[in-house]
Amino acid sequence: MTAGLERGSTRVAGFQDPEMDHQLMRQLGAVRYGGAAVGMCLAVARQIQDADVQGWVDAFAASAKRQMADADRRERKGHGISARDQYLMASNSFRAAEYYLPIDTPLHQEYGLNSRAAFLHAMRCGGWHCQELWFSQDGLRLPAYYMRAPGSAGDRVLMIVSGYDGTLEETWLSHGRAAQERGYDLLLFTGPGQMDVWRFNPVSHFRPDYETIGRQAMDYVLALPGVDPQRVALMGISFGGYFALRIAAFEPRLQAVILNSPIVDLHAYMTAFIGLDPADLPPEDDFGVADLPHIPDHVMTAQQRLMSRNLILRFGQPGFAQTYRRIRDFSLADADIARIACPTLALVGEGEGAEPLRQWQAFQKGVGGQGAAWCFTAAEGADAHCQVGNLAYSAAVSLDWLDETLEQKAVD
Repeated sequence: MTAGLERGSTRVAGFQDPEMDHQLMRQLGAVRYGGAAVGMCLAVARQIQDADVQGWVDAFAASAKRQMADADRRERKGHGISARDQYLMASNSFRAAEYYLPIDTPLHQEYGLNSRAAFLHAMRCGGWHCQELWFSQDGLRLPAYYMRAPGSAGDRVLMIVSGYDGTLEETWLSHGRAAQERGYDLLLFTGPGQMDVWRFNPVSHFRPDYETIGRQAMDYVLALPGVDPQRVALMGISFGGYFALRIAAFEPRLQAVILNSPIVDLHAYMTAFIGLDPADLPPEDDFGVADLPHIPDHVMTAQQRLMSRNLILRFGQPGFAQTYRRIRDFSLADADIARIACPTLALVGEGEGAEPLRQWQAFQKGVGGQGAAWCFTAAEGADAHCQVGNLAYSAAVSLDWLDETLEQKAVD
């Protein structure tokens, strides 16, 4: 408490660390669709030292628990709308805590399942239709949600797949809710290696052949009563830009695809992100999960050790160099891209760097069907990865295009 008169004690300040600052912007961006509150995000950020991953986990987990307890109280008293809003924020706060935890630890699973439980509570309190689904591959349980839009005719479905660290619940907050506001039913789905899948399976590794999961998702949607086969579309977010490309290349039943952004070569994308190619490391310089605790801080920060550990585990390789060699398999040949015949929209942010922009341009040149493209700018507050700073504008661009594209297909 201050002795004098002030407007308030909260200050607008982020982090010097680029990755942690992006994660804070990711939380702030979720405000638009109910996943956070500006004051809450900034208050939590004040408790965290720059690049302190454990401090991040502790602060966001504490916030999530407070929000969850508050939502429970409001639900018991019959305040459904207030409970819904608090559950949505609790879900996203648990997801934020989950982000900076080792992928194979009980606490990671606990916070992930808490995020899911809070989300499902919000759906119930809000009176929204949300059906839990399960696909499968090689013995893995792959969670998904089918969600009906209020007042929907049931004929238009948007399938959405997120990427490396997105979750089903965050996907709804950042993209799905906007689609439902426009009358789209949703199928949110996941595949091996993704965050949601680790919550229900002890081990899960990314696979390049994501079209096998896409086929199951497509079969499910087309079997729904009332669905118009000419009004089924797919959106891929972040690393999901690669997944969606794989699906589109091998799934001729799709009618439109939104790629945010198109990743045609994951290895080139990820090596550009860190500025070197670990696949070229000699065997004596490679390291595995067991070596990471022994790497000193002046060589690798705690944040870098955590992210390297999760990357190795999620690609299922013994070492860091082997992981990047495996990532070389996650690419599409020119012939695969040319095979995509349905209309596509390729999105990118001008602040994402040279390699994402290069792949965005390469996709436009190579795609077989009619292609549209959009580059978001800093002036729009949307130049960051997946437009986390301006989700509503991202939705306007992508979903207006989808409306017009499906309407034109109906006319044709």
